Amino acid sequence: MASERHEMSTEDGAEGVEETPILSESSESDGRSERTIRREESGDSTSRRPSKVVKKVRATKTSKTGKAVRTGGSRQAVEQESILPPESFTRAPRISAKARTREEENELKRARREAQRAAVRQRNPPRGPLGRWWRKIQSSPDRISLGMCIVALGVVYGDIGTSPLYTFQTFVSGQGGIGKVDRPAVLGMLSLVFWSITLITTVKYVLVAMRIDNKGEGGIFALYTLVRRYGKWLAIPAMLGGAAFLADSVLTPAVSISSAVEGLKTIPVLEPVFKENGNLTMVITFVIILILFAVQSRGTERIGKVFGSVVMVWFAFLAVIGIYCIGGDWSIFEALNPVYGIRFLFSPRNPVGLTIMGTVFLSTTGAEALYSDMGHVGRGNIYATWPFINIALVFNYFGQGAWLLRNTTNPALQGVTGLNPFFQMMPTTVRYVAVILSVTAGVIASQALITGAFTMVSEATGLNWMPHLQVRYPARTRGQLYIPTVNWVLCAATLTVLVLFKDSEHISAAYGLALTVTMITTTVLLADYLWHDRKRIGSIVFAVVFLAIQILFFLASMAKFMHGGWFTMLLTAAILYIMYTWDQGTKVERSQRRHMAAKECLPALEMLHNDFRIPYFADNLVYLTSDAEMRRLDTDIFFSIFANHPKRARAWWAVSVQTTDAPYTRKYSVENFGTNYLFRVRMKLGFKVDQNVATYLHQIMHELIDSGELPKQPSIYPKVDEDPQIGTITYVLVHKALMPESKIDSRGALSLKVKYAIRKLAGSPIKWFGLAPYNPIVEVQPLFVSTRSVPKLTRVMLPPRKVKPPKHPKAQ
Repeated sequence: MASERHEMSTEDGAEGVEETPILSESSESDGRSERTIRREESGDSTSRRPSKVVKKVRATKTSKTGKAVRTGGSRQAVEQESILPPESFTRAPRISAKARTREEENELKRARREAQRAAVRQRNPPRGPLGRWWRKIQSSPDRISLGMCIVALGVVYGDIGTSPLYTFQTFVSGQGGIGKVDRPAVLGMLSLVFWSITLITTVKYVLVAMRIDNKGEGGIFALYTLVRRYGKWLAIPAMLGGAAFLADSVLTPAVSISSAVEGLKTIPVLEPVFKENGNLTMVITFVIILILFAVQSRGTERIGKVFGSVVMVWFAFLAVIGIYCIGGDWSIFEALNPVYGIRFLFSPRNPVGLTIMGTVFLSTTGAEALYSDMGHVGRGNIYATWPFINIALVFNYFGQGAWLLRNTTNPALQGVTGLNPFFQMMPTTVRYVAVILSVTAGVIASQALITGAFTMVSEATGLNWMPHLQVRYPARTRGQLYIPTVNWVLCAATLTVLVLFKDSEHISAAYGLALTVTMITTTVLLADYLWHDRKRIGSIVFAVVFLAIQILFFLASMAKFMHGGWFTMLLTAAILYIMYTWDQGTKVERSQRRHMAAKECLPALEMLHNDFRIPYFADNLVYLTSDAEMRRLDTDIFFSIFANHPKRARAWWAVSVQTTDAPYTRKYSVENFGTNYLFRVRMKLGFKVDQNVATYLHQIMHELIDSGELPKQPSIYPKVDEDPQIGTITYVLVHKALMPESKIDSRGALSLKVKYAIRKLAGSPIKWFGLAPYNPIVEVQPLFVSTRSVPKLTRVMLPPRKVKPPKHPKAQ
């Protein structure tokens, strides 16, 4: 490596020569071989011992004029090793010699086992048409596995599985008590419930919506990504539906768990305890909800396996109890005729009129979760389990209806406040089991909405409708994720709802209103997709039928607005505002993003790189950017380098991280623009790989040094990263700020201000990239939108100074 002479000006104008440390040819060769040997022995590219650094010293003397004058003489070589402690103190993370982690090895073994089983199946052709059909299913996206079917039971069906806990309780309360419930009312209610579940859940979601997926993912945001090219206006229903779903996710844990816990009041032994402590059910619910959110970080796969076994028992219990209460009165199934439902809906004996549809809607509240959680468990596993779930629900609802018909005139039940047919129809000894299972089912219902909320926030982030939050993937598939910020915000909001409304009766008054909005907007997007998929007649029929039903649900649920529905609508509006302003602010920022070609930026960078009058700001100046451009440089980085005092460095880096759909991808690309001081790096990391940018960047620097693309950067003094082969590294994140003189409308300015405020609350990307220990710089630059001309200042002349006359000396 040739020596560099840095000419510097001394304070008195004298010129001196500053020479940087260099490696002699022999020591350079020895150091390289030593690094190679140690890397081969340890397999660790960053755990290299410091090579010997040779420093060239010239003897100088100072003349009488103060100038430094070079004296003759030979070069004197002084060897210096890096001054590092004898043992590690920082424990900095390093690149392992192993190509795969233990988790990856286990995943690879599992894939090999599956491949072996697939090979065995190929050698044994299927027998008969049924065997060929099963083989076709297992080789398609609709494949089925017993383990994931159990997970599907635990993750997907919790919400719809708890609907029997409160649907008929709300119905009886709305009719004015059990004494005013007659046969036409019961049959009409059962008919409306059955056909609502059939049309909304089975037809709309299971048979239609779940066939329309985005790489296996479902939900309203995944659907929007498929149809957004058909019109910009489609963003409005997508945002509105997603915001309503997230708002309703706050109420689901509160209403499901509290309604189950209140079943303890129906147990005779515990009745005195709950009468003396009126808030005991709320306290128990509070603790259960807190524990539920605390275990979310373990992943839905583990939770799903535990819950799946329990929920299988729960739905079997629903079916058995329903059949037991039906007894021999199979005439209750007359309610399968939709005429009973339509007749009761418009009957004068129905005291609540069309608002009864708000109660009916409670039986379908988990339908949207089937679609949004499809990416968690797979479409085929939902297809396989839904018939069992549907039959169990129908038996239980009809069992409650049969019990109501037998006990309409029961004097012991007349005047009972908050009567719940679900618990009352069971023998007292069975209620103990029912309460335990229902509490578990309430937790499962909450889990279904929580996991759905994680998925929707992640998809909203991908659409740039929400800030980038830290996402963890505790399971094998990308669909099973955990977002700490969202988890604890949901927890705080749910506990607030519980404290505010206190019991399930008041919470159910607010429940379901926002979800009707989600269902309506999902119908709009599905109809648009079918229309552009050349199924126009089907699209029209689908839109007319389901919009009519769901608008009726919405209008009926609006009766809940003043009884608590305002809360979910307020939450919906707040979340919608966040999405809209973040989207608008991002559009304004991107409209101002500019790039510079190499010929435009390199002359100035090369001049700064060789300007030895300016001291180094850092050996390596690393900018983290979301920009995907590899062949050009973002102007934000360029002007950051030259802003205020120019940031001179041995090398400038622009680094971006792209998360891939594969779990364990570890790749990178480098563009050096034909220089040895400007590098554009793009890392592609799998969604299960920790985004430890600092560690991976060290590996990249070492490989560039080995290839000769990056000059060597030997470091003598101790550093936190304990890597003497790499110079100091300073990380920079550039944030934008709106200039006061910016020529922008008030809506755009407000969107930017709100976006920056949300970003501040959401947290810095520093933690996402694992850079907190390295004290990165967060730099704010003006957003260069068009600016208004500023009127010039007018100079105001100061009044002339009054000159005092000189004092005359006194006469002698």
